Amino acid sequence: MQDHKLGRRNIAIVGPYGSGKTSLLESLLAELGAINRPGRVDAGNTVGDSSPEARSRQMTVEINVANTDSLTFLDCPGSVEFQQETWNALIGVDGAIVVCEADPDRALTLAPIFHFLDSWEIPHCVFINKLERATEARWQATLDSLRSCCSRPLVAQQYPLFQGDRAVGFVDLISEQSHSFGEALNLPLSMAESVARNTLLETLADYDDHLLEELLEEIEPPVEEILDDLRQDVSADLIVPVLTGSAQLYWGISALLAALQQEMPTPAETVQHRRLIPCDRPVAQVLKTFFHPQAGKLSLIRLWQGELQEGDTLDGDRPSGIYRMMGDQLQSVQQARSGEIVALGRMESALTGDSLGLDAVDSPLPRVAIQTPVYALALTPERRSDEVKLGNCLRRLQEEDPSLQWEQHGDTHEVILWGQGEIHLQVALDRLRRKYNLPMSTHLPQVPFRETIRSAVSGVHGRYKHQTGGHGQFGDVYLDIQPLPRGEGFRFQETVVGGVVPRQYIPGVESGVREFLERGPLGFPLVDVEVTLTHGSYHSVDSSEQAFRQAARLAMQSGIPAAEPLLLEPILQVELFAPAVFTSSMLRLLSGHRGQILGYESCDNREGWDQVSAYLPQAEMQALGIELRSVTQGVGFFHWRHSHLAEVPERLQQQLLSDRSQ
Repeated sequence: MQDHKLGRRNIAIVGPYGSGKTSLLESLLAELGAINRPGRVDAGNTVGDSSPEARSRQMTVEINVANTDSLTFLDCPGSVEFQQETWNALIGVDGAIVVCEADPDRALTLAPIFHFLDSWEIPHCVFINKLERATEARWQATLDSLRSCCSRPLVAQQYPLFQGDRAVGFVDLISEQSHSFGEALNLPLSMAESVARNTLLETLADYDDHLLEELLEEIEPPVEEILDDLRQDVSADLIVPVLTGSAQLYWGISALLAALQQEMPTPAETVQHRRLIPCDRPVAQVLKTFFHPQAGKLSLIRLWQGELQEGDTLDGDRPSGIYRMMGDQLQSVQQARSGEIVALGRMESALTGDSLGLDAVDSPLPRVAIQTPVYALALTPERRSDEVKLGNCLRRLQEEDPSLQWEQHGDTHEVILWGQGEIHLQVALDRLRRKYNLPMSTHLPQVPFRETIRSAVSGVHGRYKHQTGGHGQFGDVYLDIQPLPRGEGFRFQETVVGGVVPRQYIPGVESGVREFLERGPLGFPLVDVEVTLTHGSYHSVDSSEQAFRQAARLAMQSGIPAAEPLLLEPILQVELFAPAVFTSSMLRLLSGHRGQILGYESCDNREGWDQVSAYLPQAEMQALGIELRSVTQGVGFFHWRHSHLAEVPERLQQQLLSDRSQ
C-alpha cells in the first residue's frame, strides 16, 4: 500500500454554531501532542478563538489556524454571519471535518456546508459530536436527517454502542472491532450494526466492480481492500463517512485522527483533483488576511505548487517573513513547501482570494464570490477628530473580512457599514475600537426617500426684487410644473419668446430649480419632475443670473405644494432561498413586510430548495434578513438589488413625516 501519511494535510473543521468545533480542535491538538492538554471555551484558554471579540461571545468569528507536524487545521466560524470566512478557507484545504450534534432537528443547518463542499468537490467526513447527550435512536435519526441534506452517499464508518441511554463506545464497521470509551469491549455486531456495515460495503461497491462481485458471491472482503476503497472514494469526494464521539470528553479522537490520515487526500493528490498545471515556481492563493499586532499585515496562503524560501519575492512583493500559526502565536520558518498553509508577512498588495505567482498566460485560481450584504449600520466617530482616519481603518477591516462593505452615502451623507447581520457588524465595531482606537456610535441608516408630484400646475410666478445702495437685483419668471413617469428623473426646458428672459439668464433659472429639488417640501429630494420656463421679465441694469436663480426658487417654493407632493420609497427586487419546507414561511414573511410576491420556483442547483422572488421596500430589509434566518433554522438567505421607486402608503407616509418633524 502507498504510505498515505506523507505530506502535511490541511483539514478544515466546519459546522454550525455551537456544534463543538473549537473543542474538537483542542482535543485533536492534544492527541497529536501539539498542546499539553485541551483548553475549554468557557475558560477562555483555547488555542483558537484567542481574540477578545471571540472570547467575549464564546464563538468563532474568524479562521483559527493550528499547525502540527502532520496536519494543519483551520477551525472555521459556524455562524452564518461569518460564512464568508469559512468559504474563503475551504477552497485551500485537502479535506474537511463536518461537526454536528446528535440532534435530527438541527441537521438541516448543515445543508449550506454540504452544498459548498460538494460544489467544490472537497473531500469530507462527518463527526457526530457530544455523544454523551445522545441516545441510539436519536443518533440514528440524525444520520437519516443528514442524508437528506447531503448530495453524496453518507455512510456510517462507526456505529455507537449504548448501555441504556449511556454511550459506552463504538464499533468500527470496517474491522468489526468494538472500542470503549472506558472499559474494554468485545461484543458481536448487533442487527443494527450489521445493517450499517452492509450499507457501507454496498455503497463502496457502487464504485468498485471487484468488491461488488465479492458481495454478490458472499465472499467477505479483506479489511485492507475495504480501507483502500474507502480511501479512494473519500479522497475523490464520492462518499462521506460518518464517525462519532465527544470532543469535550475526548471520545473517538484517536479514531478520527486515524481516519483523517488514512482517508483524506495528500496535498499532491489535491493538486491533481483541482487539475492544476504542474510547475516548479511558487503558486499560491490567499485564504485570509490578518492584521497582527506585532507582525502587521499577514496573508494566510495555500502554497499549491513549488517552494518559497525566505527572501523570495512573490508577485513583486517580498514577504517580511514566513510563519506557521498556532492560534495567535507565530513561528518563523525559513521555507514553505508545496501543499503547506503558511502566513506571509507584509504582502501589501495581496488581497483575500488573490492568486499569487501566476504567469501572464495562466488563469487565476477559482475564488469564492463575495456574499451580498444584508444588514447595515450608520457610523459616527465618538470623537470628531477621528473622522479623518475612519476611511483608512474601514478599508483595513474590509481587507480582513471581504464580506464587509462600506460607503459614504451620497444622499444621506452617512458613513454606512454593511455586513451579514448584527453580530457581524458588532464584531467589526469592536475591532475598530480595539485595533485602531476608533470608538463609534451607530444608528440604523436613513432610508433614501424621494418626493414627486401628482398633478401639474401652470403659470407659477416667482419674482425676486432686492434693492441695495448700488445696483439692485431683479428676476421674474413663470414656470409650468408637471410630473414625469416614474424613473425619468428631472427635465428642464424653456419656451420663452421675444427675449422676455435673456439667454444668459436661463441657466440661472435651471440652477435655481435644481437647487430647490435637492430638498422638497416634505424634506427629501424631488424626482420625476419636468419644469418649463414659459415667460418672465427682466431689468436692463438690475437683472443677473443670480437674481433669476432666486426667482426660480421662489416659483418652485409656491408651485410644488400646489402640485400635490407625495413620498416615494426605494423598492428592492429580492430573491429568497431556503429548503422547500420553509416556502410558506418565506411567503408569510414577505407579506408581513409589505412585500409584493412575484412568484416562486425550485432552485436549479439546490435539490429540495425553493427560490421566492418579490418586490420589497428597502425600509423593511433589515428586519427581513434577521427574520428569514429565524424561520429557516439559519439556512435561508437572500439576494437583492435596487429596482424602482414606489409611492409610500398614505398611512405610513403620515407616520414618517410625523416622526421626522419631532
